[in-house]
Amino acid sequence: MDTSEFVIGQRWVSHSDTALGLGIVTDISGRRVTLGFPAADEERTYAIDNAPLSRIIYQMGEEIETYDGEHYVVQAVEDIGGVLMYHADDGENIQQISEVKLSSSVNFSAPHQRLFAGQFDRNGAFRLRMATVQHQDRLRASPAQGLIGARTQHLPHQIYIAHEVAKRHAPRVLLADEVGLGKTIEAGLILHYQLHTNRAKRALVVVPDSLLHQWLVEMLRRFNLRFSLIDQERYDALKDDQDDVDALMSHIFGEEEAVNPFETEQLVLCSLDFLTSNEQAQKDAVAAGWDLMIVDEAHHLAWSPEETSTEYQVVEELSAASRGLLLLTATPEQVGVASHFARLRLLDPARFHDLETFKQEEQQYEAINAVVRRLQDEGSEMTADDRAALQAWLGDELDQLLAGDQPHQAIIDALLDRHGTGRVLFRNTRAAIQGFPERRPLPAPLPCPEMYQGQAWGQDGLAPEQAVEEDQWLSDDPRVAWLEKTLAGLRPAKVVVICARAETAIALEHYLQLRAGIRSAAFHEHLSLIERDRAAAYFADTEQGAQALICSEIGSEGRNFQFAHHLVLFDVPANPDLLEQRIGRLDRIGQTDTVDIHIPYLQGTAQEVQYRWFHEGLNAFAESCAVGVAVQEQVQGQWQSALDGDTAQLDGLVAATAEEAARLRTMLQNGRDALIELNSCRRDVADQLIDDIDAEENSAQVRDYMMEAFDILGVDVEDHSDHSDVLRPGEQYHAGHVAELPEEGITVTWDRQQALEREDLAFMSWEHPMVTGVMDSVTSSGLGKAALANLSVKALPAGTLLMEALYTVHCPAPESLQLSRYLPVSPLRLLVDVNGKELSKALPHDQLNKLSSNIRRRTAQAIVPQIRPQVETMVDHAERLSEPHLEPLKKQALERVEASFEPEIRRLEALKAVNPAIRDEEIDYFRTQLDAARDAIGSASLALEGIRVIVTS
Repeated sequence: MDTSEFVIGQRWVSHSDTALGLGIVTDISGRRVTLGFPAADEERTYAIDNAPLSRIIYQMGEEIETYDGEHYVVQAVEDIGGVLMYHADDGENIQQISEVKLSSSVNFSAPHQRLFAGQFDRNGAFRLRMATVQHQDRLRASPAQGLIGARTQHLPHQIYIAHEVAKRHAPRVLLADEVGLGKTIEAGLILHYQLHTNRAKRALVVVPDSLLHQWLVEMLRRFNLRFSLIDQERYDALKDDQDDVDALMSHIFGEEEAVNPFETEQLVLCSLDFLTSNEQAQKDAVAAGWDLMIVDEAHHLAWSPEETSTEYQVVEELSAASRGLLLLTATPEQVGVASHFARLRLLDPARFHDLETFKQEEQQYEAINAVVRRLQDEGSEMTADDRAALQAWLGDELDQLLAGDQPHQAIIDALLDRHGTGRVLFRNTRAAIQGFPERRPLPAPLPCPEMYQGQAWGQDGLAPEQAVEEDQWLSDDPRVAWLEKTLAGLRPAKVVVICARAETAIALEHYLQLRAGIRSAAFHEHLSLIERDRAAAYFADTEQGAQALICSEIGSEGRNFQFAHHLVLFDVPANPDLLEQRIGRLDRIGQTDTVDIHIPYLQGTAQEVQYRWFHEGLNAFAESCAVGVAVQEQVQGQWQSALDGDTAQLDGLVAATAEEAARLRTMLQNGRDALIELNSCRRDVADQLIDDIDAEENSAQVRDYMMEAFDILGVDVEDHSDHSDVLRPGEQYHAGHVAELPEEGITVTWDRQQALEREDLAFMSWEHPMVTGVMDSVTSSGLGKAALANLSVKALPAGTLLMEALYTVHCPAPESLQLSRYLPVSPLRLLVDVNGKELSKALPHDQLNKLSSNIRRRTAQAIVPQIRPQVETMVDHAERLSEPHLEPLKKQALERVEASFEPEIRRLEALKAVNPAIRDEEIDYFRTQLDAARDAIGSASLALEGIRVIVTS
């Protein structure tokens, strides 16, 4: 360097230590130059001829910041005696800003400025940046976005519901699949999709106390969603924490600065029992506001026109404070039309406001279903009666639908769309989905002991042991001896035993463990969540685990024990839905064996009446029964009489039950249920989505991408087994770029099937937090923004300069607009020489990667100042060449946006005229989204994301 290059007041940056910030020349003495670095409060002196320094010159259009925090955009640059004067715009006037006044904290965002400042990377980092942008572009436009990352099987009905519901604005639906079809997974998929696409940021999950820990574990294990548990202990801890005393006092007395635990977390899990028992927690949860709320086991929410339960009132208040709402229940209508209506009014009180009106609407479903079935028959012609009915239902739209390519399917779709609860209710049945095991009832009639003669009848007779001393019934109840003998005969097979009361479960478990020597575990409501999980884990252990799990009624809700296929019903419940819940713990998708249902019952008691009613009347042991409670309401008098001991009523009860059950099943199949099933799983849509997910997973691109990232970011990879690796922080580990990597390392699998079989392995997909974290950190940081490489090819003379430029579409807009679906990142790659010639087709990116090599850093630092003028020229050429690419992208994006939004707005407006389930809020949302998307696309620009300067040799 020549001394004349340095002038006091100039701004330079150090190659070797960019953390010093922007330095200012304070002294030039002989062959040495001294710079002050105010940001680091340091002073450094360098030898002029080899100082690791780069001159900082901002170009027109770049933003500068002064030491007092003011921001300006450079309009022109003037050299006054070696010190630069920037003519810069503050938004109102042009100001003259000397470089002496520039802020010393500097962050070079422009790739060429990073290069000139010595903040350039090796070849691999630029390759990683290019790959990251390309993958993000593809994934954001994929129809499978949001569905790739879950550790679940690809079951069509789950994938379809998740996609159909999750893409809606603030979805409010009832997920009512029959027991065993995976409502928890559907809800998790919807939540994962909404969070991944930024449609939602804050979610509240409310479940029965017995399911808290299961939800906590399932959301983390299957979806990588970390929920915070808020319970009474959390509130008590606040009270005990001395640091929070002041905040707590203001919290108690309702002052504005009160601490609200629900506002400190984004994903919250709590029990309905806790919310109903803690008034302050209720208020806090409502005040926090939510993007999406999920309520499991929603059939427990009791409501009638005359009376509302506390649980219902709490959920109703919370649902009003949440934009989206998912209610989960396996029994949507079986407990009565009023109860079904009660849940629908939580979803949309404006639509479902009157029970009698709702009942009248349901009467037309059978007629609609009859027409739909005829339309599904491909060989049939539309009758005049059908056309008249369709004209009444669809109005002027019928002619338009008939003119389409697939008129019958279009008409069916329109009918399903306008069908009353079809938009808010999704219900798949076992019969429609199939793939379930056979159920084999194995009754065991036993003599009734004398000690039960006084309480053998009525509902108390279903569990007579509750009125007898524990030691006595354990000794004399034949069911206990039968259970001991049966378990011994089934050993080592796993057996789930369910009984109505926790006290019965505790006594049985103690007896089996201590007196019979049978390994067993108890599972009941008196255990803490951790104790329940330990019991379930002990039962699941195939080596040294329990043979039997003795559950109270809470074991029949939510928990999955499909690795076992023997179920013992120590008693039979009064409620048919409870029986279905019990059997559903083993009879689920994923069960590979016939489910053996062992039913010991005491002869000549209420137990025998209930067994025969379930078995002969409802066939509820052998097949899933969706109409049990509705039938029970119709035969209530006969059933109660028989249960109370009037056995003369029993044969008539069984016959009447079988007849009513057949009638209700036929009515449901001909009416609402059949229509809802059609709308709850459209197989062609689901199969295409599954193909899209498989295509992303089978390409092996995610592993290839992450291996390249790990190499650059200092993560050591050790081969573990087929499709799996062990990841550990290495010596050069960049912690800020890699989320979810513990210090001790982690074992991961890249294969979905292996992930389903091995829960101890993390499932790596494009949507795993580690992968999305790496991609986000690469694009938001300077990694790979500027690189220098060497290229040796005979066709180019030594000393030739090329510049590979990466442009992306920059479109500032809220994530919720999902503009990347219409205006993707659209990476544009240009390869230019100093003369402005575009060479990207002659030298594709992959080929250039193979031919180019790294330049030693010291050599590169010496080269950069020499080639700066040529690089600036090539940047100008690239800008000019990129401009024509923007307008076509914006035009295509606008066409895609309008093609997506306008038909949907017209559809919803037409639907609203005939289907009150369509909310004004939905239509207004789409109109607002369309206007916002148009504005955002109009202001889109191409941004230079990275450059790689290539020097030939």
